[in-house]
Amino acid sequence: MVEPLYEISVKCTYCDNSFKSMKVRPSFKKASKTDADFCVHYKGINPDYYIVRICPYCGYAHTENFSDKWKSAQREAFHEKIAKNWTMRSFGGERTWETTLQGYKLALVSAQIKEEKSRVVAGLLHHLAWLYRTKGDWEQEKRFLAFALEAYVHVYENEGMELNNARLMFLMGELNRRLGRFSDAVKWFSRIINDRKIMDAAMIRASREQWIVTREDMLAIRMELPDEMKQAT
Repeated sequence: MVEPLYEISVKCTYCDNSFKSMKVRPSFKKASKTDADFCVHYKGINPDYYIVRICPYCGYAHTENFSDKWKSAQREAFHEKIAKNWTMRSFGGERTWETTLQGYKLALVSAQIKEEKSRVVAGLLHHLAWLYRTKGDWEQEKRFLAFALEAYVHVYENEGMELNNARLMFLMGELNRRLGRFSDAVKWFSRIINDRKIMDAAMIRASREQWIVTREDMLAIRMELPDEMKQAT
């Protein structure tokens, strides 16, 4: 019988040790639904639990999106903050929600120490919000959505031209909506809908849908609608 998890070998770029990490076989990735901010809910095993690779020897945690390069100052900072206090332990087997949370938080610290790109940090923060969502912990989800939004804004301002701008703008709209910042949400959705340079049909359609959802959110709490929304039927 084929197991859902299989081992890969990873070499730690901090301490040069090799270790095993697990991945989920594609045939076992079965989505039940996807939220508007791209959070996928899975039936059975969750592949997101195995995105972070954690070195059992030094505690360096990373994803495939991390750079392999270290500056000497970053090495020193990592040693002070993580490695010197690390107790050797393996994350190589099947992961629980708790070990996954620990792994993402270690990856976040590692990314900040290594000064990884804002998009890498934003992705980790967003995944942490999704983890709390699966537990129904809205307070922690909200906290990490706000951090993720701040990081996405930084990505947009500094790396925006290199990326799929429509998807990034949509995410900023949707995270604002989820955080109850409806006016900001409307601005982002409207920009995607009205910008003729944006050709991403899927994101334009999603923005129209979430623009309507935002309008309903605002009406539900009797919030004053902007003029453009008052004219909508």
